[in-house]
Amino acid sequence: MKEKAGAKVYLVGAGPGDPLLITVKGLRCIGDAGVIVYDRLVDDRLLAGARPEAEKIYVGKSSHGHTMSQAEINELLINKSREGKIVVRLKGGDPFIFGRGGEEAEALAARGIPFEVVPGVSAATAVPAYAGIPVTHRGLSSSLTIVTGHEDPAKEISSIDWDRLAAATDTLVFLMGMGNLAQIAEQLISKGRPPTTPVALIREGTGPRQQTVTGTLADIADKASRHNLTPPVVIVIGDVVVLRDKLRWFDNQPIFSKRVLVTRASHQAGRLSELLSAQGAEPVELPAIAIQAMPDYNEIDKALAALSDFDWIVFTSANGVDAFFNRLQEHKLDARELKGIQVCAIGPATAGALEERGVIADYLPREYISEGIIEGFADKDIRGKRFLLPRAEQSRPVLVEGLEPLGAHVVEIHFYRTTQPPESDSRGRQMLLDGEIDITTFTSSSTVRNLASLLGEDWQSVNNTTVACIGPVTADTAAEAGLRVDVVAGEHTIPGLVQAIVEKYQ
Repeated sequence: MKEKAGAKVYLVGAGPGDPLLITVKGLRCIGDAGVIVYDRLVDDRLLAGARPEAEKIYVGKSSHGHTMSQAEINELLINKSREGKIVVRLKGGDPFIFGRGGEEAEALAARGIPFEVVPGVSAATAVPAYAGIPVTHRGLSSSLTIVTGHEDPAKEISSIDWDRLAAATDTLVFLMGMGNLAQIAEQLISKGRPPTTPVALIREGTGPRQQTVTGTLADIADKASRHNLTPPVVIVIGDVVVLRDKLRWFDNQPIFSKRVLVTRASHQAGRLSELLSAQGAEPVELPAIAIQAMPDYNEIDKALAALSDFDWIVFTSANGVDAFFNRLQEHKLDARELKGIQVCAIGPATAGALEERGVIADYLPREYISEGIIEGFADKDIRGKRFLLPRAEQSRPVLVEGLEPLGAHVVEIHFYRTTQPPESDSRGRQMLLDGEIDITTFTSSSTVRNLASLLGEDWQSVNNTTVACIGPVTADTAAEAGLRVDVVAGEHTIPGLVQAIVEKYQ
């Protein structure tokens, strides 16, 4: 059968676990794919980069069983390619380092299927690096051998030359060897490696649940048993392991491995989750709010038609910016309609949203809350000035009540509303109820109220976590709802919230 034009299979290395360690080309392949065939250890966040219509096929393997045999996977790649699709075979680590990518490439070549290999960051080097262990180091190791740990070292005929392996290489890295750890240690000792040789076991490397156990060839099996280590584990053997205490950088961060509940709306949660991940935490998203358009645009459209009558527009959230400009665009209008109007943004995130629309804020308050805006305008002569406030339904009345006594004429228009998302039976909710969440974050009063509504009689379970709020207004709402507030960000921004959490645990 002749292949359709454009059909090709990409054997892509997904990296060792952290989704940010995939290559730029690998990520591009995922975005172009019509079919993605992926393994067990591939992070789900990488699949989010696929086109909505892309077919995703799980072919994961574990020590307990295989979804498909290797022969079946090979045929799957061939058949999907023959449908004229771009196929991505997404594999953990690097396809050609114990990933059986070579076998898949052979099968494709034998059938005349075009393919390309996109190398990945191998767990053999990346996982030790995340544990603070360089696999080579001047004065300690000038050679490295990567070994499959699947093979039983005790079998009579081995593909591994244990005599040479024990003596010829400074650093040994075993992949997929946890089940044979005791036998590997015994074999190396019997072939001449000193029992005192340092060993590190690194479980779930490069991720927020990374765990490292160190010992020697003589005692590492017992230590692994005491710590209940289970795969996936990378085994590092050699003198370079002693550098770990000095070079640790990943798993000694203040909030490393902390599970943090992110309650922002789905479309906004990414920024907070990214900053938490950068500090070693594990973000768990449970959106407590969703942004909805207003059912009636009559008042909104009246305000937009009379924009030139206003002296100031005050934006109190990035959502307000989006709702305002989205409605402008519905009328085939853009930022030019704001000519001659001064603009206030409540904080950096709102100012950033304005800049994306081509508007530079004329005024940012020193404190990023409504009271801060009022304080700043108290020093300006705004008597007789007309203010437009494009805001959320049920916004606090503080801003209107503070500006009008200063002589301003204020028109508040509800451009959007915040509601409770329908998906309440999520993983995040269950983890909270099971006591598996360490920190709960609130970025607005709406997230507090809506999460309370979502949890109902289980609301007090939030008090079993560290409660962190983006600012005093949100903290007051949380306290009024019966929560013990542990962290209030000094700078009322998403980076400020993360920094406050880090300082709490430092």
